[in-house]
Amino acid sequence: MMRWPCLLLCVVCASASADDRAHPVTLWRVAGETNSVYLLGSVHLLREHDHPLPGVIDNAYRDAEVVVMELDMDDMDPLRAQAAFNRAGVMTDGRTLRDLLGEEAFATASEAAAIIDIPLDMLEQSKPWLAAMTVELLMLYRIGFNPMLGVEMTMTRRAAADGKPIEGLETVDEQLSFLDGLPIEAQRKMLLQTLAEGAALSESIDELIDAWHRGDTAALEEALLTATVGQEELREVLISSRNRRWAETVAAWLDDEQDYLVVVGALHLVGPEGVPALLEKRGFGIHQLSEPATVR
Repeated sequence: MMRWPCLLLCVVCASASADDRAHPVTLWRVAGETNSVYLLGSVHLLREHDHPLPGVIDNAYRDAEVVVMELDMDDMDPLRAQAAFNRAGVMTDGRTLRDLLGEEAFATASEAAAIIDIPLDMLEQSKPWLAAMTVELLMLYRIGFNPMLGVEMTMTRRAAADGKPIEGLETVDEQLSFLDGLPIEAQRKMLLQTLAEGAALSESIDELIDAWHRGDTAALEEALLTATVGQEELREVLISSRNRRWAETVAAWLDDEQDYLVVVGALHLVGPEGVPALLEKRGFGIHQLSEPATVR
């Protein structure tokens, strides 16, 4: 949910591949005066064979009294969420996707959609940002990814069973407003990029999976930079500005008595604009956690 092409890493780059060696994980511990806040880089869709998650994530979950996600997952009403998507992303004023893209861009989109066997006419009433999200999800479903197997849903089921409270950093309407508020030109780029990269999606996943699983923040940051070249407005709205708000929120929790596990998209946690870096600049002690070597 709430992803665009440059956040593809957040959506698909996770797997618990077999590895006996110690390695970092996309998980940080921030030390407060009296508590800890763990920052877990999330992947929103996974496959059956991507489980179980690294054991160090289990340790952080057990230590936390409160689980925080981008959205309050346990209180979300799927019907209301779908209605919010329809209100924000489906046009009812007679305009079409062709109208918003323009003839040249629509022709380019149609050609790219045909290559990856996406019926663009089914998205006729969708705004470009919603069309981009729909295309990306369809491509991910085709290669076996499922939101019910993603980190958020896995943690939601576990927290619900254990009676741990789940809180949200944002609401569905807030997230939709970020996307729906983007200029049409930015939305147009988003859709065209999603369609153009769809054919190569299955080929790129293994490298992304490995980068996330091994906590390779340099590789993840490079992927973020590469994916957002020429799309600075998208990056500011969907990543950087949200990171700053979340860092403020986390900082306020660091004098609490409770420990927190904060689960957000992985690309929000890498690079100089990532939440860990922003907290470190404020003087908080923070370090990336590692999965220990398996003893045979």
